[in-house]
Amino acid sequence: MSKLPDFEGMAMFAKVAEERSFAAAARAMGVSVATVSRAVSRLEERLGARLFNRTSRRLALTDFGHSLAERATRLYEEAEAAENAVREMSSRPRGLVRLAVPMSFGLRWVAPLLPDFFRAYPGITIDLHLSDAEVDLVGDGFDAALRIAVLPDSSLMARRLCPVSPVVLAAPAYLARHGRPLHPRDLNGHHCLGYAYRRRQDIWRFTNAAGEEESVVPSGPLRVTNADAMVPLLVEGLAIAELPEFMAAEYLADGRLTAILTDWSLPSGGLYFITPSARARPAKVGVLADFFIDRLSEPAWRRPPAGAGKPDEAA
Repeated sequence: MSKLPDFEGMAMFAKVAEERSFAAAARAMGVSVATVSRAVSRLEERLGARLFNRTSRRLALTDFGHSLAERATRLYEEAEAAENAVREMSSRPRGLVRLAVPMSFGLRWVAPLLPDFFRAYPGITIDLHLSDAEVDLVGDGFDAALRIAVLPDSSLMARRLCPVSPVVLAAPAYLARHGRPLHPRDLNGHHCLGYAYRRRQDIWRFTNAAGEEESVVPSGPLRVTNADAMVPLLVEGLAIAELPEFMAAEYLADGRLTAILTDWSLPSGGLYFITPSARARPAKVGVLADFFIDRLSEPAWRRPPAGAGKPDEAA
């Protein structure tokens, strides 16, 4: 005999005891009379005693049935209440969402959106984890993540919100002193800043419209785990670096930095909203996904594809 209690048998017994009828209990639970009858018979066999005295016209609890009915009814009601409570939580947007977001992107583009989100959904709280290191959503217990990647993790459910392109940048003062690289191989003679959390290796893989490819290993005075640490050296004209366009846009717009090698491109990725599973996704995660889809599918930082800085030309 299984050590696991026969919860189904108990529930169906409790409903029959309440309705005083197998047929009425079956209708109330949305199952067949045969299903209810089998469940009660199974429970009786398991317990070694009859629960009902049955005649063609009457159904009555035995003394043993009376002793069990109250407990079985309480068990049924508690299980029903637990299901209703969880169902309500899953259908109403409230509760805690653990959200992982890359640090630079989160500070610039997620945190400023949160006031509007909390005004719309006051029942939701967010534990915002800001880090450029890629987290394990399942292993670390996250409900969702915004991730910038060339390809999403195939083991997760990913919704692409918008493209994110990298831009190679330098300050006008740097280009005036050191000259403008016209081909990716020219970067080998320049100070290029590195990023530690690149998916495979810190290699810049360029392609152009003609299908040519060129790989460059950045070499310079600084390698970082957060791209914001590159910006002071860039703006001061001390190096060249690659930044995602959501960071580069403001510096290109005011002329502090210039896009270079615009005839070449690096692998473009995307911004993804990622969850461990699309099945039975809680309402709190669903409304957060919809919010980011609405606010970040056409973000303000998207720049013209040819580069918003000065056009490439020989220095």
